[in-house]
Amino acid sequence: MLTDLIGTLPQVLIDGLTLGAIYAVVAIGYTMVYGILELINFAHGEIFMTGAFIGTSLLFLFTGQGWIHTLPAILILLLAIIAASICTGVLGIGIERVAYRPLRNAPKLITLITAIGISFLLQDIVRFIAELKKGTYIINGPNLFNGQIHIKASSLWPEFHDATLKSSFLVVLLVSIVMLAVLDIFVNRTKWGMAMRAVAQDRETASLMSVNVNKVIAITFFIGSALGGATGVLFAVQYGTIDPYIGYTLGIKAFTAAVLGGIGNIRGSMAGGLILGLIEMFAAANLSGLTGGVFGSEYKDVFAFILLIIVLIFKPEGLFGKAAAEKV
Repeated sequence: MLTDLIGTLPQVLIDGLTLGAIYAVVAIGYTMVYGILELINFAHGEIFMTGAFIGTSLLFLFTGQGWIHTLPAILILLLAIIAASICTGVLGIGIERVAYRPLRNAPKLITLITAIGISFLLQDIVRFIAELKKGTYIINGPNLFNGQIHIKASSLWPEFHDATLKSSFLVVLLVSIVMLAVLDIFVNRTKWGMAMRAVAQDRETASLMSVNVNKVIAITFFIGSALGGATGVLFAVQYGTIDPYIGYTLGIKAFTAAVLGGIGNIRGSMAGGLILGLIEMFAAANLSGLTGGVFGSEYKDVFAFILLIIVLIFKPEGLFGKAAAEKV
């Protein structure tokens, strides 16, 4: 049993880092909005999905125009990511302005229901457009970075099994790391990042200190939504098939990652996403063996959520969050 667990580690690490990086970037969108507005933007998963469809459409357009023969594939992907990021960033600002800002002082349950309504609206709009253009809402993305790379992990340690990865793994991981690093620098080293942290700490006091709270909130929605859209493109490239409902499941997972790491804590959300991705892939590879065949890999989600429940029982603020002091 132990030998099998050790043998699968190289492949688990590869698949877990890929999935975890996607969870981490999407989780940041949740945690940024929650840190400033204390609002769970459940439409964020659908923004991710919208970015996947926009990016895939652009990739089809670029390859159909023959750009794939004149430009490097990575450059075409970057152009699609930038375009999808701008579109979803603007979409995020629009959602905040139309759906959330008028309800800013309303009970939080109302804004929560509004967020859920926006998510269903985006699902149906994207499904309608996809079926209108393609005749189906399940889209297979263009074949980019599908080369197979074989890793002789057994040469490092005989107990390891050899692993295989798609070349898109390197692209997804590298682009995700760059986005996470740039965001961390922006939030901690720039004027607007300081304003975002000030508004997150105390919105009223920040407004008295001449911080334009509405503009900061709009920028927060733009950045979070842009990152979500960019990650949608990476998801489409890595996993190939997208549909209007991918945002629901992945959005719940990313929200779970944000809570696991400590919602409101950007670095905690990054770590939570990576941890959740690794846990899921470990469960998918070994759950059947650990349970004697009672549970298969399809129960990996249950395994991840059980771990989340355990963490929240003993550390409700998340692994990297700080306990909130009660005011008396």
